[in-house]
Amino acid sequence: MDPVLAELIKQREIAFSPLHPDNNQAESASLLLVDVKGIHAVRPLDRHLLHVSYNIQYLTLKIIEDALSEVGFHLDNSLFAKLKRALFYYSEDTQLANLGYDHAESKSTTEIFISRYDQLLHGCRDKRSPFYRQYN
Repeated sequence: MDPVLAELIKQREIAFSPLHPDNNQAESASLLLVDVKGIHAVRPLDRHLLHVSYNIQYLTLKIIEDALSEVGFHLDNSLFAKLKRALFYYSEDTQLANLGYDHAESKSTTEIFISRYDQLLHGCRDKRSPFYRQYN
């Protein structure tokens, strides 16, 4: 593998809070993240720990964790987890800045929300044909 590309592939563990109605947040998050562009591998290590391998050209740990929090997952907020998270955010942002990348307009976050929306059961899907939907 190209050494420059190898530096762009990050492998992190995301820890979830055990105090959540979903007793297996790692599995649920892995199902949500598996088809997102830029994520190479996702696997739950246990019920509250998720291993993620991703390319920082497409998304960073901050983007992944913000998206997971936005859709209802509870991340581990212990002091040690917050310190690790801040160090990873800073190092990834610095590396991207040094390489000239900008994540201001990331499409990967949108893909995470679209994936989550598609998995939810809701009444927003009208099975009628377009002709009948427009007919009044």
